[in-house]
Amino acid sequence: MHNINALKELLQEPKEVMITTHHKPDADALGSSLGLAGYLKKKGHRVTVITPSDYPDFLNWMEGNNDVVVYTEKKDALVQRIIAESQVIFCLDFNTLSRINEMGEYIRHAPGTKVLIDHHLQPEDFADLDYANTSAAATAEIVYDLIKAMGDADLIDTSIGECLYAGIMTDTGSFRHPNTTQNVHLIIADLLQIGVKTSDIHRLIYDSSTELRLRFLGYALKEKLVVLPEYKTAYIPITAEELKTYNSKTGDTEGLVNYALSIEGIVFAALIIDRTQAVKMSFRSVGDFSANEFARAHFNGGGHKNAAGGISMEPLAATVQKFESLLPLYKDQLQQAASSSTK
Repeated sequence: MHNINALKELLQEPKEVMITTHHKPDADALGSSLGLAGYLKKKGHRVTVITPSDYPDFLNWMEGNNDVVVYTEKKDALVQRIIAESQVIFCLDFNTLSRINEMGEYIRHAPGTKVLIDHHLQPEDFADLDYANTSAAATAEIVYDLIKAMGDADLIDTSIGECLYAGIMTDTGSFRHPNTTQNVHLIIADLLQIGVKTSDIHRLIYDSSTELRLRFLGYALKEKLVVLPEYKTAYIPITAEELKTYNSKTGDTEGLVNYALSIEGIVFAALIIDRTQAVKMSFRSVGDFSANEFARAHFNGGGHKNAAGGISMEPLAATVQKFESLLPLYKDQLQQAASSSTK
């Protein structure tokens, strides 16, 4: 792994270490963070994991969850102190400091050594050590490879393995996306060897819905799904009032965009949600159509080629109108992606 000796030297002696990840952490963000934290604690480091926001309840089984510091305005002074006192700051599963809200500028000006571990495209240049790999399926995959490259594969126990498995499983779509490589399967084989119960983790993440969440899912698919066959596109707009009606919690809309993409003949899908402060957008695509380029060009976003996010400061209706107005510009690309798709 590139520049592994620099990391070995940095971590040669026990240090004050902080690990953080992106706003509204998913399984890869939290799993890679807690997996790395578990490893570093075994090496004698004093580790604090800070998330810039809350995260879904279905991730709270991970080892180390109870010690996570979740940023709030009331904890701002505490978080600033931890950042200032950290000798090493790991930034996982994001590559621009704007993804961690107020904490971004605190980390930018922090004296500690900043280490980036990520797999997203087009990173911001803020880290002292960079272990980005855009071909990796998940940040958890990179963390596993990094621990192995450090010569410490034997320190990956079941608890660490469970965290890393959760990240890899979810970011590969349960191993069905094209990013599921030979290396992914070899890592999973290693995790099975040390006793990670993969079916239990799948159940904890995917089979923990409340009744209200399922009713929200049914409502969204029956009443809100918009399909545009001429553009091979489908999208789901959700209002703030609808979120309130179904008492939507962090994580309740996760995966919803994939239902739109699952329609036969659809190669581009979007979930457009009014989060009050802004309209948040999730984009998914198949084949050669780049969700990342679309998000970056029009909605101040980015991510992976086939999975990206964006944001709009316009009202929901105006955002939806803008989204639809852009599709004619991409009609040929969308038609071509549909023709070459094996769906």
